[in-house]
Amino acid sequence: MQFADRLNNVETSAIRELFKLLGKPGIISFAGGFPDSAMFDVDGIQAAVNQALAEEAGAALQYGATEGYQPLREQLSQFMASKGAQGVAPENLIVTTGSQQALDLLGKTLISPGDKVIVEGPTFLATIQCFRLYGAQLISAPIDGNGVKTDELEKLIAEHQPKFVYLIPTFGNPSGAMLSLERRKKVLELAVKYQTVVVEDDPYGDLYFGEAPPPSLLNLSATVPGSRELLVHCGSLSKVLSPGLRVGWMIAPADLLAKAIMCKQFSDAHTSTFAQATAAQYLKAGRMPATLAHVRKVYAERAQAMGDALRSDLGDAIEFVQPQGGLFVWARLTGAGGKVADGNVFAKRAIDKGVAFVPGTPFFCAHPDPATLRLSFATADVAKIREGVARLAQAL
Repeated sequence: MQFADRLNNVETSAIRELFKLLGKPGIISFAGGFPDSAMFDVDGIQAAVNQALAEEAGAALQYGATEGYQPLREQLSQFMASKGAQGVAPENLIVTTGSQQALDLLGKTLISPGDKVIVEGPTFLATIQCFRLYGAQLISAPIDGNGVKTDELEKLIAEHQPKFVYLIPTFGNPSGAMLSLERRKKVLELAVKYQTVVVEDDPYGDLYFGEAPPPSLLNLSATVPGSRELLVHCGSLSKVLSPGLRVGWMIAPADLLAKAIMCKQFSDAHTSTFAQATAAQYLKAGRMPATLAHVRKVYAERAQAMGDALRSDLGDAIEFVQPQGGLFVWARLTGAGGKVADGNVFAKRAIDKGVAFVPGTPFFCAHPDPATLRLSFATADVAKIREGVARLAQAL
C-alpha cells in the first residue's frame, strides 16, 4: 500500500509510545497531560445532559451547523466576556472538536508545503506533528520562565517571514511558562509591525494557582491597534470541564473562519451537537466558577507538593521554575554530582523504579535539549507525588 508523502514528515507520538510501558502494577505516572477524572463535575454534567434532553432533545440529537450549535456559541461568547475578552460575538467564533481540531484547521487553511511557521521551543507535541503533516518548516523560538523571548522572536520573524507564529502564552504545555505582560504586548506589536498572524492557544489559562495571569493576547489586542485582525485565539473546555466532551473553539478574523468552516465541513460536518448542547447547558447553569475554584485549589496543592519534593529529594541535580498554573513542571537535569543528565536515559531508569514521566526531546521542533523532561502533577494525589518523586531520586 502506498501512503501519502506527507506522512513522511511525522511519526507516532513519543508520549503515546511511552504509555505502552506503563502496564506494570503499581506504577506512578507523571506522564499524562490530562486532568484528574476524580474532579470532573459529574453531577453538574449529568444535570446539563438531562436539561439538554428535556429542553432541546431534537436539536441535541440531530445534525447541526458546521460552525457550531448556536446556544453554545452564545454561551462561549459570554464566557469569554467574563474573562475580559470584549467584542467576541457568537459569529466571531466556531466550535471545534477540541482545540486540537482548531490546530488542524489552521494547518489546512494556512499552511502550504514549505511554509515557515514559528513555534516555541519546547511546544505542544501535537502541534509539531500537525503542522509538519501539512508540510510546514518549523522554526523554534527560545523561551525562558517568562515565555517566548520576544527579542529573539523578532529576529526570527524578520529573517523567516513566517506564515504565522504559534504560542501558548499561559502555562504552556510542556513548559508551564507564563508570558509576561510586557512580552505579551510586544508580541502583538510584532504582529502589527511585520503583518504576521499570531495564534494564541489557551487551554490552560483558567488553571491559575494564585493571582490571575496577565490578560490574554485576545484581551490585550484591544490596546494594540491592528493586532486583532492578525490574531487567532483557541480555547477548550477539556482541561477545566471534561476532555470527553471534545468541545473547543476558535476565534479568528472572518475570512479565516469562513475557510475553517469549509474545511471542517469536509472533516466531521460538525462537532457533536449532543456534546455542544450539554456544554451550553452547563455554562448556562453557572457552575463553571465553582468548578474552576475547586480544580485550581487541588492542582495548586499538587504543584506545590511536587516542587517541594523535587527540591528536597533531587536537590541540585534538577532545576525548574515552580509553576504558577497549568498541569506541568518542566525541568532540566544538571548532572550535578555525577547524576544522570539525559532525560531519555532517566525515563527508562525511572520506569524500572515504578514511576513515569515524558522526556523533553520530543517537544522541540529543532535543537532538542536532551536534559529536559516534563512532569505532570495533575492526576496523582499529594501522597503519590511524594512517593513518585522519591522513586525518581532512586532512579537518578
